[in-house]
Amino acid sequence: MNAAIFYHPEAYTTTGPKLMGRNAAGESFLRGLLQHSRAEQFAVQVMERAHAQSFADAAQSLNRKEPVAVVEKSNLGNLRHHGVVYHPGPGIAEHARQRCFWGHGAWSLCGITHTTSSARAMDSITQLVTAPVQPWDALICTSSAVKNNVEFLLEREADNLRDRLGASRTVLPKLPVIPLGIHTADFVFGRAARAEVRRALFIADDTLVVMFMGRLSFHAKAHPLPMYLALEEAARRSGQNVTLIECGWHGNESIKKAFNAAAAKLCPNVRVLTLDGRNADERAKAWASADVFCSLSDNIQETFGISPIEAMAAGLPVVVSDWDGCKDTVRHGVDGFRIPTIMPGAGLGGDLALRHALENDSYDMYIGHVGSLTAVDVEATTAALTALFESESLRRKMGAAGQARACEVYDWARIIPQYENLWTELNAERTRMAGSAAIRASWPARPDPFAAFEAYPTHILTKTTQLEAAVPDANVLCEQVEAMRALAMVNFAKLVLPSIEEVRMVLTRSVEGSAPAIHLVRDIAAERRAHVFRGLGWLLKLGVLRFVDGTAMKPDHSAKPNAAKPA
Repeated sequence: MNAAIFYHPEAYTTTGPKLMGRNAAGESFLRGLLQHSRAEQFAVQVMERAHAQSFADAAQSLNRKEPVAVVEKSNLGNLRHHGVVYHPGPGIAEHARQRCFWGHGAWSLCGITHTTSSARAMDSITQLVTAPVQPWDALICTSSAVKNNVEFLLEREADNLRDRLGASRTVLPKLPVIPLGIHTADFVFGRAARAEVRRALFIADDTLVVMFMGRLSFHAKAHPLPMYLALEEAARRSGQNVTLIECGWHGNESIKKAFNAAAAKLCPNVRVLTLDGRNADERAKAWASADVFCSLSDNIQETFGISPIEAMAAGLPVVVSDWDGCKDTVRHGVDGFRIPTIMPGAGLGGDLALRHALENDSYDMYIGHVGSLTAVDVEATTAALTALFESESLRRKMGAAGQARACEVYDWARIIPQYENLWTELNAERTRMAGSAAIRASWPARPDPFAAFEAYPTHILTKTTQLEAAVPDANVLCEQVEAMRALAMVNFAKLVLPSIEEVRMVLTRSVEGSAPAIHLVRDIAAERRAHVFRGLGWLLKLGVLRFVDGTAMKPDHSAKPNAAKPA
């Protein structure tokens, strides 16, 4: 099946003011979904109507002609008709609470991890322990390492609640591992393109090009120091001319200067070119001209690593750190080399967490400190690069193996069916289990105000509260109501007010004499009766109805009409 997509354009584009990995992943996913989905129609949940048009435009641009159903805040209950909602982030706890108004089994929720090291991301994950998520919900983990991290956070939060409150039962979503995908055809470049690009970049035929792709951030992505050191030594050992292309972007001028200074000092015999990774043409130049790909991520901000898979699709041997998602994606000695990494053990980072929690350190400084204490084996990197520099046949062999793996495992044509199979599984489990699940559907922090604040008033309006008309003429009363309804201080609440026709029916009954409140709404359609019954409070406010002396009731929960249900 196809899920409804929670769609905000910012989450699915790389053209925004701040390009992050989640934007690239979202844009690639949307294109993959629209190209490879088996859906016969699409559905989107949006915050603004214009966002639905943005999705429809994207679908049309990829020749998808299926209708697009739109769910907004005003008709959120329509998600019941779609079964599953996909959210492009981990924050499904909030949406599980919103779902409570229609019941926990109304639809399934499916989120996905991006970085899991930020305070916001960790809070989103730990909230799942107390949020009303269900076994028919899921949080997709993009790698085995990320799943381990998510389970660590959930277990710590569960332990905390057990120690503090004696909580013994935890209901959590599924945590399937599904990798990110790529469009492998985008990374295939012929010999002619390679020759043309290398001429444009003044790269000689006998020069070996190593490339890095991604944000150029030593504190938040991959510290370049091990790569610079290894490139210099591998070039010396192999006797090869080496050019490094760093295709990405610096966060600011000071970071750019830091990269330039480090490269000049640590690999002075390696030519370094910087291409703008935000520009598609510049990215294509980097992929087309390269011989080897190198990315030595050492940062907890990284969770998957899409660029190594793109490099594999381009037919490049890869040299990557043995870190997070690369442990799943790159086969050591087959597609390239995974370089050992090391970080301090548990118990040595409490001060870093404290400084971040108290906001003494920004998130960037926090992950930068952690990365500064994490090492990538420079000698192993040097050995890997030297082996590749010295053997064209090894480069070709590993490049071909990686390219085949990228196409067979990581193309969106392979990944989208995994998403749709998961959504089918969630929907089936929800359908099977939700009907028999004896779970009270409520959001404790968003209660019915008339229940939460019932101690505030003198009286509670109940079915048996005796009411009567202020004057015995329904026409006069209706005229008074409409005159006051025209006032801005009254009409602002039009959403909760009875209609003109409903007011007339109530007031016509009221002039017959004193009667229980429920009697005044007996002519109202059943689906509107609770709405109009509570509107009697408004007619009392306007003074066209009044209490009959001595009959106003104290709280009587057994006499309350059914609360109005959300649509």
